[in-house]
Amino acid sequence: MLSRRFYDRFGDEIANELVDWFNTVDATYRSDLKEINDANFSRFMSSVDQRFAEQNARFEKRFSELRTDVLKWMFVYWTGTMLTLAGFVFAMLKAR
Repeated sequence: MLSRRFYDRFGDEIANELVDWFNTVDATYRSDLKEINDANFSRFMSSVDQRFAEQNARFEKRFSELRTDVLKWMFVYWTGTMLTLAGFVFAMLKAR
């Protein structure tokens, strides 16, 4: 209804020109908005990539520390086990 009244009041030529101008402005704003969104998304992704890299480095460091601790405690455990076993063997041989 509004559209028909608009065409009746201003005429087809002016109305079409105005509609074309609005469409051009709309396309321009859409293009600008797309460029801004692409730039923001690129910055966001680089930030996410950086944070993942930092977390990965922290996990690798922690895993390395954990591995060192596990190896240390394995050595302590097996040394204690072997000394105990050697003591039992020695006691059994002396008891004979």
